[in-house]
Amino acid sequence: MIVRRHLPLLLLSATTACARQPAAEAQPAGPAGRGFTIGPDGLGQGGLAQGRAAPGSRVTLDGKPVKVSPDGRFIIGFARDAAPTARLVVNGETRELQVAQREWDIQRLNGLPPAMVSPNAQQLARIQAEQKRINAARASDAEMPYFAEPFAWPARARISGVYGSQRILNGEPRAPHLGLDIASPTGTPCTAMGGGRVALAENLYFTGNTIILQHGHGLTSLYAHLSEMDVAEGTMVRQGQRIGATGATGRVTGPHLHLGVSWFSTALDPRPLLPEA
Repeated sequence: MIVRRHLPLLLLSATTACARQPAAEAQPAGPAGRGFTIGPDGLGQGGLAQGRAAPGSRVTLDGKPVKVSPDGRFIIGFARDAAPTARLVVNGETRELQVAQREWDIQRLNGLPPAMVSPNAQQLARIQAEQKRINAARASDAEMPYFAEPFAWPARARISGVYGSQRILNGEPRAPHLGLDIASPTGTPCTAMGGGRVALAENLYFTGNTIILQHGHGLTSLYAHLSEMDVAEGTMVRQGQRIGATGATGRVTGPHLHLGVSWFSTALDPRPLLPEA
């Protein structure tokens, strides 16, 4: 049985658009308006945190700079295997964040073509070249506002795979599953979970017909195994706009939509970012 554990977002501002619960009282601001607010709940592995500080603030997470919008909004993300603590610094004010550790399911997939489990040298070269394209699409920290807006489901159906589960393919342990699988039939419309720019629309070895959208500040969403792709790279899309149709291209055992969300190279859990109903 799969046990789904929804982790709350860390809310660093009561006015954050995708907040699902009230933020805690604001912390006292330091000199020259320094300081920021932080919500009442802790962080978790695979989680996305949204925050607000004074415009022009300098923010770092574990020593790495974090982009801040002109009105002071920013986001930070935590990997599946993130350490129990993280160090957030805003204008010299340091706060140690507690990152909740999670337990992961085991998912066994059998009946995959052997080449999809153990690619040969030529296939590996293709996979490596495609990974560079994916990395480039995820590297942008463009100033777009969509990163802070509520997301919507790209398709609705039974959830057949969850984030973080350990994958065992044809009996061989492989990398964990870093997305959400929605078991929608081939041809089901797939829509953009948020507004943004199409950074990639290409047929890839593992994920088949794949689209990546950039939402700003390093936040991207990925739609894989599509039967159709209806948008071109470089175009802007709005939330709810059809971008393709679900399918069974790439490494699959049946038709479904694989939905991935990343903060730069950090793969996040999409489920807590989507509405409950």
